[in-house]
Amino acid sequence: MGQEAPAHQDPVAVSDIGSNSGRVVAYRRDEAGMLRILSTTRAALRLVSDVDTAHALGPEAIERALDALRDFNAVARGAGARRIFAVATAAMRDAANGPDLIERVRRELGIEIEIIDGEREALYGLRGGISGLPVESGLFFDVGGGSMQVTRFRARRLVQAWSFPLGSLRLSGAFLESDPPTGAEIAALRDHVRGVLAAIGPQLLGSGEMLVGTGGTVRNLAKIDRRRREYPITRVHGYVLERPQLAEVVSLLAGRKMKRRDEVAGLSGERGDSIVGGGLAIDVLASVVGAPEVLVSGQGVREGLVQALYEPEAPSVDAVRSASLRSLTSRFAGWDARTARGRAAVAAALGDALGVRSDREVGAALGRAAQVMDIGRSVDFFDRHQHAARIVLATEVFGFAHREIALTAAVIAAAGDEDDTGKALSPLVERDDRAQVEAAGVILALADDIVERCPPDGPPGIDAAAGPAGFVVTVPALGGWRARKIDARFERVLGMPLTVRATAT
Repeated sequence: MGQEAPAHQDPVAVSDIGSNSGRVVAYRRDEAGMLRILSTTRAALRLVSDVDTAHALGPEAIERALDALRDFNAVARGAGARRIFAVATAAMRDAANGPDLIERVRRELGIEIEIIDGEREALYGLRGGISGLPVESGLFFDVGGGSMQVTRFRARRLVQAWSFPLGSLRLSGAFLESDPPTGAEIAALRDHVRGVLAAIGPQLLGSGEMLVGTGGTVRNLAKIDRRRREYPITRVHGYVLERPQLAEVVSLLAGRKMKRRDEVAGLSGERGDSIVGGGLAIDVLASVVGAPEVLVSGQGVREGLVQALYEPEAPSVDAVRSASLRSLTSRFAGWDARTARGRAAVAAALGDALGVRSDREVGAALGRAAQVMDIGRSVDFFDRHQHAARIVLATEVFGFAHREIALTAAVIAAAGDEDDTGKALSPLVERDDRAQVEAAGVILALADDIVERCPPDGPPGIDAAAGPAGFVVTVPALGGWRARKIDARFERVLGMPLTVRATAT
């Protein structure tokens, strides 16, 4: 938008006037560079229905939009936002009287709304949608009520973008007249979407590429799928919706009368009349590009717009991961950077000596667990491991796959409870992971015990190796050590006796 970036601590708000719904979100960018939500609300607008029928917004739709924008403005001001951005997408682009509504909003509410074209909508959507996900290249889509944006990206940058009139409300209204829709109506919708998407040409996903999606439709489909099975992470950002499950959920919804769709756990009430059309469009897109699954994003245009104020290009996945962990730990008074560095260094040395870090995923989880474990101290010292594990599972830790988050929580929990090896985190932590998780938990507990017994003037250097006498750890800065529960647990899990001492003999 060519705007000057706000200061880090200055709240900023974005109102997004979509074709099906609108939302305002107020953010503050913390010292780690991550956006924190201060407040948010949404409203059902249903603008595209009027546009498709009369090519203009009717009086009722205009009043809904004005009421929502008044409320959005109040929420933004209540959060302390000094700058409020308002953008509108497909329905306002297509409405003949869209400019009239924008002028009325400016005159009555003092809000400047910018209608963004499909290309900019795709650009902001991509920037926000993939910023918090561990993806480098692939295809990104954003299905709203009136349009679908499809974007090819490489190295987290836009390569090419398309905008199609394939929104969920628009498709449902045009093709699905029966309740529930007939097989012929569904087939006609699929054929139409396939024909429109032919414009993108051969865009099959290559090796390592992913299909990533955002918008209320795909998020609701993911919520429904998550609620239908035992799944340990409640948020859908980062959720992997596999093609068979996608088709199954869409079929379930299509087979129900509209009034009974509300009974499906995970579906937002106002999406009952649009979810099937949008879901079918997503399923066709996944088929056309050869995607075995959809990686779901909880972010999009709003986040992309705000992020672009601060940085012209999307940061790398590693940079997002590092910033996200710094943002998480900074929220807890019980966390100390020096202690965390010392524990992580000791855990890494122990893990390398014992071969635990040879399992790349569990080894990386051990490093993260050592870094963030003390956030649980802010809740309760004695149950700090369980509190920290729950916080990691419940918090938006950006840049990591759900499996990486679950493994991190599993290692923390295992450090505090020798009987907890991640079974409750299935299917993200699998049966074959449990022995490595248990070993990593012992290592984390041992590293924590060692750091507790060293002076707080820097990370302790250690030497660790297995020998004829078992596993010997030498810590020059160690103030003292006595045999206790951790020694017996170490021998049981890792199959060798443990010796910890301050000097070599």
